[in-house]
Amino acid sequence: MSANSIIPAFPRMLEDESIYIMREVAAQFERPALLFSGGKDSITLVRLAQKAFWPGKIPFPLLHVDTGHNFPETIEFRDWLVRETGAELIVRYVQDSIDAGKVKEETGKYASRNVLQTVTLLDAIEEFKFDACIGGARRDEEKARAKERIFSVRDDFGQWDPKKQRPELFEMLNGKINIGENVRVFPISNWTELDVWTYIKEENMAIPSIYYTHKRQVIERDGMIWPYSDFLNTSEDEVPFEEIVRFRTVGDMTCTAAVASTANEIDDIIREILSAKISERGARMDDKRSEAAMEQRKKEGYF
Repeated sequence: MSANSIIPAFPRMLEDESIYIMREVAAQFERPALLFSGGKDSITLVRLAQKAFWPGKIPFPLLHVDTGHNFPETIEFRDWLVRETGAELIVRYVQDSIDAGKVKEETGKYASRNVLQTVTLLDAIEEFKFDACIGGARRDEEKARAKERIFSVRDDFGQWDPKKQRPELFEMLNGKINIGENVRVFPISNWTELDVWTYIKEENMAIPSIYYTHKRQVIERDGMIWPYSDFLNTSEDEVPFEEIVRFRTVGDMTCTAAVASTANEIDDIIREILSAKISERGARMDDKRSEAAMEQRKKEGYF
């Protein structure tokens, strides 16, 4: 059986909706930015922005909050994509927030800088006076994200209140905000993980190499495969070994587990997703700190 006979086609009405949202952002806000992590979802946002404003350039900057614990492959891809698209890139560093005493480095076995990003992000929003930040969150990823509207208002402290979500009937998007407020915008909120991958396939988009199978030094922890790095706090019994893996989602090296895989083509990845028994973010330790970990972070100003 050929690959095309079992892999579903991307539903193009989702692209139309996302492009409409991108154009609404440009029309309703004065200083929007696109939050860019180097992962597949933010890469998809860049492609949608290109299509929305072609033949002009993307009319807002890409904002990357760099934790310093990123996968090197992701940073390399970020810089390549910026050169290819001609987009403006703004980078702000969590290390600067640590050095300024605004946040404190975590310690212990599961130490991560993931939560610390929030302060750096909110400072960047204030520095550049961004009134809208476009993100790649999708409702199928996690239950807190399923509560978000496409235009999700944050108060003047950057906080999110799930009880104060605006209705969005008939695709009417309300970007009216008070002084100090800003909006997080989610153009691919209605997409699924499978939609993203079929879009990448049909658009022939480049993605970071870590999404494909490769050999990597890893450790085993809590029944999962973790990328070994200088950032990971390991115990004596967590001995690194080499494994053939890939990453289904991309976060920091300290909180993103790998999956054993031989998928070296997009079609292989899509087949894996079709048969997967765990969710995409099942490999993200930052979501497992508590039952409401993501919702709490979003209330504090997280992406």
